[in-house]
Amino acid sequence: MQPSEKRLEQLSDEAKRTTIILKKDERNFIDFILKENKEPGIKHLFSKMLDIYRKITIYDWEFPGVYYYGISRVALVNIEIFNILIQNTPKKNLPDIGKKIGDVLKISMETTIGIDSSKQENWETVFERLSIQGFGYFSLKDKYLLIKAPFFNDPLLWKGLLKGLFDIETETKNSTAPFVFEIEIPA
Repeated sequence: MQPSEKRLEQLSDEAKRTTIILKKDERNFIDFILKENKEPGIKHLFSKMLDIYRKITIYDWEFPGVYYYGISRVALVNIEIFNILIQNTPKKNLPDIGKKIGDVLKISMETTIGIDSSKQENWETVFERLSIQGFGYFSLKDKYLLIKAPFFNDPLLWKGLLKGLFDIETETKNSTAPFVFEIEIPA
């Protein structure tokens, strides 16, 4: 086998060409996304979609509106609905409700990706999963936990959620998003 034939064989093992036939409205939508510079190209768009598909591990798209992310059923919802529920919940109950949400997220993390969310070395992975699930964008700087674009807009709920999920106590540093929580170090 000559060197050029060998390289061609390697390339064919690495990538395969696929033809996708799209309906006119689907192609128009993709053209719109590309024209608006929301994506740099169609290949990048499809790679991004496949990456999202892999990350959220939604394998059954058969029944619209009923999706599972690991062991948890997920829904695409309007955030204002949850904010109405939160606004009409007594403030004294929000930390306990948040803790229960955090406990459920902790169990989901352990069973779906096999990590203990209470261990700080796993937090970056947890942050990524929370971001994919739409909870917001998390970052850690020293003893401060920052939540940008949070799904819930109440810091009391977040305080409880962080306690349940990460097994930490926090002090709220501000009452509006983006939220900053100082992690209290046990004495």
